[in-house]
Amino acid sequence: MDNQNTQLKHFFWISRAEAISFLLLIFIAMPLKYLMDMPLAVKYVGWAHGVLFMAYMLQLLTVAYQLKWDVLRVIYGFIASLLPFGPFVFERSVKKGEG
Repeated sequence: MDNQNTQLKHFFWISRAEAISFLLLIFIAMPLKYLMDMPLAVKYVGWAHGVLFMAYMLQLLTVAYQLKWDVLRVIYGFIASLLPFGPFVFERSVKKGEG
């Protein structure tokens, strides 16, 4: 049980980092690239976001397996990663479902 809680905590931290990197990419790096002709912001923030997205997916599948989540919850977790504030909403729904 302790390992499951640890994995879930790791998932939440990765989820938050992935969500923040996505928000930085959309609301800071992309405007810098297209409005101020500064493409390096997208290069570096985009790269970081890509790594965090892969970590999010790996941790989502790990936690889903350990906690025996149904397929629908895993699909919600995947869809949440595609929306700007989705991981925050998904985290809240997971915490609410446990309590």
